[in-house]
Amino acid sequence: QVQLVESGGGLAQPGGSLRLSCAASGIIFSSYAMGWYRQASGKQRELVAVIASRGSTNYADSVKDRFTISRDNAKNTVDLQMNSLKPEDTAVYYCNAYQDFFGSRRNYWGQGSQVTVSS
Repeated sequence: QVQLVESGGGLAQPGGSLRLSCAASGIIFSSYAMGWYRQASGKQRELVAVIASRGSTNYADSVKDRFTISRDNAKNTVDLQMNSLKPEDTAVYYCNAYQDFFGSRRNYWGQGSQVTVSS
């Protein structure tokens, strides 16, 4: 059974920091691209950051230079360090695991973690 369990969300002030962590089980973690997505109230889910199995990263323009994604293949975890938070970063953040193995695609989601940025 695949599980992605997020932790670390909560309330932060504008300009503050939070760190999200996602622990994965039931998959060969090192073979999956891992990502963080977010969904604000009334909006579609959007990609925040992704890290490939080999470590290359990609970020949404809105979070570049503020957020950092990292992974630890030994611990089966992926983290999102969020700095210089803005009210518009408020959303539910979802951990994602994705694999495309010769056309066989697997896609898993965590349950979501609320991040609220407010003074």
